[in-house]
Amino acid sequence: MTQKPILGFVLALLATMMWGSLPIAVKQVMKVMDAQTLVWARFVVASVGLLLVLGFAKKLPKLTACNAKTLGLIALGTLGLSGNFFLIAESLHSISPTTTQVLWQFSPFTMIFLGVLLFKEQFGFFQKIGSLLLLLGLVAFFNDKFDELLQLGAYAIGIFVSLLGSLIWVCYGIAQKLLLKQFSSQQILLIIYTCCAVSFSFVATPTQIPQIEGAFFWGCFIYCCLNTLIAYGSYGEALNLWDTSKVSLVTTLIPIFTMIFSLLGHFFFPEIFEPLEMNLISYLGSIVVVIGAMLAAVGDKFFHRYS
Repeated sequence: MTQKPILGFVLALLATMMWGSLPIAVKQVMKVMDAQTLVWARFVVASVGLLLVLGFAKKLPKLTACNAKTLGLIALGTLGLSGNFFLIAESLHSISPTTTQVLWQFSPFTMIFLGVLLFKEQFGFFQKIGSLLLLLGLVAFFNDKFDELLQLGAYAIGIFVSLLGSLIWVCYGIAQKLLLKQFSSQQILLIIYTCCAVSFSFVATPTQIPQIEGAFFWGCFIYCCLNTLIAYGSYGEALNLWDTSKVSLVTTLIPIFTMIFSLLGHFFFPEIFEPLEMNLISYLGSIVVVIGAMLAAVGDKFFHRYS
């Protein structure tokens, strides 16, 4: 496909902004619905929407040739994505959306480490620097929260659950990497979305949905459901129109957008959105985490190109 940098950037930015705002909306919906029902609804909408798109394009995956290895990878991917969605949603009972997105940066770093161990990929100099900055940034981000963490209360549990949700996503990342030999990225998403929807159908309570009251909560719920389909679709199309490294660079800004949207939400609607309990060092720490993610994503390619 012909490169279209401007459109690719716009789509990558759209996906990044949608992912950045998602936990803010999820936290609001969690006031009127349990996590498993929200996650189930998101997967149902995403799978039906993607089914229509791929069906219209006549690009539906052919599952007849699946062997035991393929089915195992699908199960691994289902575990990773469904676990990620559920655990991140649950963690929002105890921690802020910004905290979940900062902790989310563990996912790409874990993928890098596993790529080195499992796929013999190179662990470059700037990836090492990025990893160090991630750790330093996290220490700065939580500089005023160590007492709460050591108390092992609700906040510490929320941190643990969010971190576990970020790490379990790696199962999906590995499964997708291996399944790309047999399916396209959109076909993989359709298969795993559907499996996740079926899995959560046993624990979801769909009767909670018509009980939602108020246009605000309905708006947040609909946004959460459409977010998965639109954000992943925009991200996938951005990869087709622009360099992968540049798309990855844009998506590292997710925590920054979460902070911006959280600040704007509290400024305009303080009765709905909670203030960010962060000091100056915490803000600087989150920026260091993002810089570390940038260096890990594109540092070696960028500096090698211009060296």
